[in-house]
Amino acid sequence: MKVAKAKGKLKGRAPKLSARQEAHLVKLYQEGAHTTRELAEMLGVARSSVYAGSASGSQGQLRTSCPLPGANALNLT
Repeated sequence: MKVAKAKGKLKGRAPKLSARQEAHLVKLYQEGAHTTRELAEMLGVARSSVYAGSASGSQGQLRTSCPLPGANALNLT
């Protein structure tokens, strides 16, 4: 593995979203008009990919599709 890494052949899993798609995702998220579920469906990826892609542009604070009851009292949203 050290040899492969030194040659630049050890890359790991390919990202689900291209840089252009990720930039579009961050823009849509920051507008606040869509939930993570809606964004995932639009881009054809899992919600976890939406969280990972938009965490860099929004410090990981994503809007959920249905907040927990009493979440405002606990500052979870």
